[in-house]
Amino acid sequence: MTAPLFSPLTGWAASNGNPSDKLKNWAGNLEYSTERLDNAKSVKQVQEIVKKYDKLKVLGTRHCFNNIADTKDQFVSLVNAEEQIVIDEKNKTVTVNSGLKYGQLSPYLHQKGFALHNLASLPHISVAGACATATHGSGEKNGNLSTAVSAMELVTASGDVVQLSRKKDADQFNGAVVNLGALGVVTKVTLDIQPTFLMGQYVYENIPLDQLRDNFDKIQDSGYSVSLFTNWATNDITEIWLKFKMNSMNPLKVQPDKEFFGGKLATKNLHPIPELSAENCTEQMGVAGPWYERMPHFKMGFTPSSGVELQSEYFVPRKHAVDAIMAVSRLGKQITPHLLTSEIRTIVADDFWMSPCYKQDSVAIHFTWKQDWPAVSKLLPIIEKELAPYNVRPHWGKLFTVSPDLLEKRYPRFADFRELAKKYDPKGKFRNDFLNLNIFGA
Repeated sequence: MTAPLFSPLTGWAASNGNPSDKLKNWAGNLEYSTERLDNAKSVKQVQEIVKKYDKLKVLGTRHCFNNIADTKDQFVSLVNAEEQIVIDEKNKTVTVNSGLKYGQLSPYLHQKGFALHNLASLPHISVAGACATATHGSGEKNGNLSTAVSAMELVTASGDVVQLSRKKDADQFNGAVVNLGALGVVTKVTLDIQPTFLMGQYVYENIPLDQLRDNFDKIQDSGYSVSLFTNWATNDITEIWLKFKMNSMNPLKVQPDKEFFGGKLATKNLHPIPELSAENCTEQMGVAGPWYERMPHFKMGFTPSSGVELQSEYFVPRKHAVDAIMAVSRLGKQITPHLLTSEIRTIVADDFWMSPCYKQDSVAIHFTWKQDWPAVSKLLPIIEKELAPYNVRPHWGKLFTVSPDLLEKRYPRFADFRELAKKYDPKGKFRNDFLNLNIFGA
């Protein structure tokens, strides 16, 4: 998920301890349909809560821009559950309580000598929420965050605890990891880990769009993680962020090239929106730091602000990357007046039924909009039409208007996922308006 683009504040957009506060998502564009929320501290409490209510949804760190997690009935949250981090050095895994944030987990792993393979732009999101929506990060060889999941614990609609693993449950596991909140309450997640490493990053400015057209593969292969930012107003990429492993076979150059495919090396830390302060951005200029302080674009020490923004994101097959980007660029005059920035990233294919990267290497084209839903709602169908020839799949937690019929056609295991949801939740305890519309066709 892309991080907030305004100066950081100290609280969430919702319920900062004031009972009069309405329950909202962090950006403030969505007010939830109920304020009834139970906080579960343990798996036993989750079971009790699940058995107590006929309708229920899990509320995580509230970083989705649509109503995928909303309910008119009752919420349960595990964000404040008892912190559990158990490292299995032999099998190179870590098991955590599902509400734990990556910003809590990552420093601990590094201290113990371990790392995750990937992180999103924003570290304040929960492990279970990010994996349930296939939130990603970037890299020519990096799968999304859910590809690190090797096992999970789930409380189903009956209150039973189910254990699923990559090794033992294969196909069913692949259906359950990116679960969209439709199967039950995920209480624990086991992630693959690796030896810790250092990273650095450089930023280059104003790379001509023609260079992107002719050298997209080379550009994306230039770092461990590569992000391209543009506002589509000109014929160039405003910024390219190149992130490198420092202790890899190809360590970061002490003296980087002054030019990169026609772009100029930045001489100071930058924000994805050049006009804004880089105060809350991760360190650039090639300064070495732990992986978790470089892979995100934004520092872990900053709590997300109530940024006045909206977000959309679309995935297309990696082989169509350049054509899709050029299709969007032709809409620049329509898009730019309503846009803060766009980010373009690549993600490796995975096997999860409801992942936008299911069985296909992908490129994700992200839009951070000004918070003007009437204008954005008119633009999204136009963008989706331009990307339709590439079987575009939207990010499940962001704003889109792709029809349920088209969604089903673009996910080969869509019907299987629907049946899996019915198996674990036969009476629809965990369904809501979003799932009824986009998954169950009700």
